[in-house]
Amino acid sequence: MIQLITPPSYGEFSSTLVEMYRMRHRVFKLRMAWDVQTSGDMEMDDFDALHPIYLTQVSESGLVQGSVRLLPSLGPIMLRDTFSVLLDGHAAPSTPLVWESSRFAIDVASDAPKGDRGITRAAYELFAGMVEFGLSRKLTDIVTVTDVRMERILRRAGWPLRRIGNPAPIGNTVAVAGYLAISSEVLANLRKAGGLSTPALWTPVIFAAA
Repeated sequence: MIQLITPPSYGEFSSTLVEMYRMRHRVFKLRMAWDVQTSGDMEMDDFDALHPIYLTQVSESGLVQGSVRLLPSLGPIMLRDTFSVLLDGHAAPSTPLVWESSRFAIDVASDAPKGDRGITRAAYELFAGMVEFGLSRKLTDIVTVTDVRMERILRRAGWPLRRIGNPAPIGNTVAVAGYLAISSEVLANLRKAGGLSTPALWTPVIFAAA
């Protein structure tokens, strides 16, 4: 199940957000050893203070297994303000038609259900939720900074990254920036590959995001 958490609903989903920050700490600080800001066992940074929209992937038992953070490119974004080296001289997007995704994380058991190409259904569900959100906002693209490992996963999933510039070392990883297209065709492909028979975002949530 995907939960779409907007700023007005932060209070209602406060426990989910805490578990999301803890999950991000496990993924980015402990597993990937990234140089990220932490507070105890939670990972959060200055962009979390900008009232982003979050998508969280939650198991049937209520466990937060994945999440992604979404911010409009008209305001501060990581690509422009933190990782501008990845632009390779190109301008960062600044348009209502493009939002930035960041802090995409999946933390599931090794035997978690998988869709096509060995990618977990939880990841496919979160990908589909991102596209559904994009369609609800009439976006053309989502821009993101990711590592080349995740770029390969996106390509396998059928949602290839259109690179803005060449990859570059960032900390202990090799990162790349690019655009992910938002379209009904992309969504249909992700749903098929992930074995998703219903929308990731239930209808009232889609309307709330519009």
